[in-house]
Amino acid sequence: QVQLVESGGGLVQAGGSLRLSCAASGRTFSSYTMGWFRQAPGKEREFVAALNWSGTMTGYADSVKGRFTISRDSAKNTVYLQMNSLKPEDTAVYYCAVRAGAGMAYTTDLYDYWGQGTQVTVSS
Repeated sequence: QVQLVESGGGLVQAGGSLRLSCAASGRTFSSYTMGWFRQAPGKEREFVAALNWSGTMTGYADSVKGRFTISRDSAKNTVYLQMNSLKPEDTAVYYCAVRAGAGMAYTTDLYDYWGQGTQVTVSS
């Protein structure tokens, strides 16, 4: 019912910035939670950032807090992840996800829809 398409990934030097986009289509985003997750080879998919669709609450993993910012453009049905001060350990495939519910969520099992991912590589 919901399709998510990530874009904006690429290769960047340590200390640089990238902005990821996630375009959503299908259902409206009233009472939805938007999230970003990432997965490096051989590791579990981990939470990065989330926000409720009203834009009143955000949450971040400790590893990215202060460096990453999640936001959305309601008119475009798009959620963004601004990534600054990137580190090599940020290298991963980044996934956009949507939870059909009003409450904030920080774990993969609570999300209902997923994009296919976009690669982010940070060189040292």
